[in-house]
Amino acid sequence: MLPVSSVVIALPGGAHESQNNNRTARGEHKSNKSEKLTRRRECTILNSREDALKRWLEQFFGLSGHQTTIRREVVAGLTTFFTMSYIVAVNPAILNAAGMPLGASLTATILTCIFGTLLMALYANRPFAIGPYMGENAFIAFTVVHVLGYTWQSALGAVFVAGVLFTLMTLFRLRQWMVDAIPATLRYSYAVGIGLFLTFIGLNQTGIVTIGAPGAPVRPGHLTSPAILLAIFGFLLITVLTMRRFPAAILISILVTAVLSFVLHVSPAPTAWISLPPSLQPVLFQFDLHSLLSWGFFPVVLTILIMAFVDTMGTLIGVSARAGFLDQDGNLPQIERPMMADALATTFAAIVGTTTSGAYIESATGVEAGGRTGLTSVVTALCFVGTLFFAPFISAIPPQAYGPALIFVGLLMLTPITRIPFDDLSELVPAFGVISLMAFTYNVGIGMTAGFVLYPFCKVVSGRLGEVRPALWALTALSLLFFVFYPYS
Repeated sequence: MLPVSSVVIALPGGAHESQNNNRTARGEHKSNKSEKLTRRRECTILNSREDALKRWLEQFFGLSGHQTTIRREVVAGLTTFFTMSYIVAVNPAILNAAGMPLGASLTATILTCIFGTLLMALYANRPFAIGPYMGENAFIAFTVVHVLGYTWQSALGAVFVAGVLFTLMTLFRLRQWMVDAIPATLRYSYAVGIGLFLTFIGLNQTGIVTIGAPGAPVRPGHLTSPAILLAIFGFLLITVLTMRRFPAAILISILVTAVLSFVLHVSPAPTAWISLPPSLQPVLFQFDLHSLLSWGFFPVVLTILIMAFVDTMGTLIGVSARAGFLDQDGNLPQIERPMMADALATTFAAIVGTTTSGAYIESATGVEAGGRTGLTSVVTALCFVGTLFFAPFISAIPPQAYGPALIFVGLLMLTPITRIPFDDLSELVPAFGVISLMAFTYNVGIGMTAGFVLYPFCKVVSGRLGEVRPALWALTALSLLFFVFYPYS
């Protein structure tokens, strides 16, 4: 039994310890309360910043005015990117055939896409992505370099001059003057022709349609092969998801089909996920202007100028018709802004070492996914930034994945054909020329220039010359020069 003194002394000690515990508990309670308040302040700050960002995006891009949302724009931007991401691999491969370094061309291609698409987003506020044109790069690689014997540096010089001329024409509104003179019938035929052109590209890249023999230019591929069956599955998946009004149907189909392609070993899986961007030095500022002093080089410059002009115009008007951007007269409001974006992108492309660039036909996939403002293009551009470091993965997406998207979008772009007056041959013949030649010559420029020649001809023959605007005669003259000097060999 403890002594009384020990008990007396122990009582104050226990009380002291209890007081300490109470103080500790109160301290911990205050500390927890302080941490909760801090977390609440941080959440409030984050929420306010998020709200401020949403308000800024709404005001800058006018989302509500275009009846769209941030989520829809993001999905549309991703859709456009995945549909046109094949250029990360295809464009450098084509330019490599002209002797241009593969790695440097890859970096130049991506940088041009980023620069042009951001310019389209922030200056023009349109959901159009910009990249090197696939037709023009083939023209430069196989015609200018291999057939005509010029160097790729000289070809880039022609691209640079074309970009500067485009910029000046846009500043002085000459391009808009010409575009305004294009009849509504031709504008709608561009959308239909590009739709069939996209469809043919998709059918060919997936292997559903292949190159044939003399007398039969095309033939069906091996329709029971795993690759083609997978492409057919991708098309049907887009169809089902779209009919069921599933959000991001095209994007989901591309990703699902790509994953199945890797799993089923239909196409090789990416060997790596991340890599540093290759050096741009071998192609940077390498364009050569000396060949411009040669008269024999004139057809090259003229061809690049006309092809780029009509390709951009056709894409802008064709995709805009599908998006509902055209006014009641069939004109695209403030068309000089997207035209300036593609003019500067072409100039930039020649400087960094790649070919003519402009608004991409594949932007139609993003428009179909709901993209209506430049926010779509911002998302696409940011995705291209990622390809600088994720090029091995992006370039591994096979044609069986993105090809069905091209086919489906081509189908959707046939809609404007109902607005072509089939009871007026002076309108129908030029439209038919545009649509058929775009698809069957595998060249958008050929179809468009044919329309510029056929339309005035039909109006003159029908005694309705007054329906042809003066600027259209200028386009007719340029188109005739295009056909005369085009390097058909």
